[in-house]
Amino acid sequence: MAVDAVTGDVFERIVALLSEAHATFRVIEHEAEGRSEKISVIRGNRPEQAAKAMVLDVRGGGGGRRSVLAILPGNRKLDFNAVADLFEARKCGFASPESAQALTGCVMGAVPPFSLNPELSVVVDEDLLANATLFFNAGRLDRSMELATKDWLAVARPRVARISASAQEPTKSETTP
Repeated sequence: MAVDAVTGDVFERIVALLSEAHATFRVIEHEAEGRSEKISVIRGNRPEQAAKAMVLDVRGGGGGRRSVLAILPGNRKLDFNAVADLFEARKCGFASPESAQALTGCVMGAVPPFSLNPELSVVVDEDLLANATLFFNAGRLDRSMELATKDWLAVARPRVARISASAQEPTKSETTP
């Protein structure tokens, strides 16, 4: 499946989606960067305000193979086992870069916290919702957005769960043999 057939211009689609929803947001142009810790410094936001998006491959448990877009604070680590448990699956891991790009229309580091593809479910770590605003790369490495969290929730309509651990504490995946 061609990326353009699924998503078109992701940045333009997000702007249109948010404008149509009368969301409170602003576009931030900056040098190209996709790593959470570095882009937070460039944008001037706290790392916990960054909505880090990761495409996951969830398998087994009767649900078959499915794709999940996990959103967590930029300063947190994903707990793969928590995502697998949430989706009643046996395994959870990162999708291949090719699969992630086909599902999102974005290169890694530019994936926004929105699913523009019906094959991609969205789940957010509950701790990210403590922020009044979120910051994220908006389909491009050189464009970010600041968006009111309440508006993001209304538009993205994610599943909310605990799917992360602090960067200092090990996740279940790291402690399970």
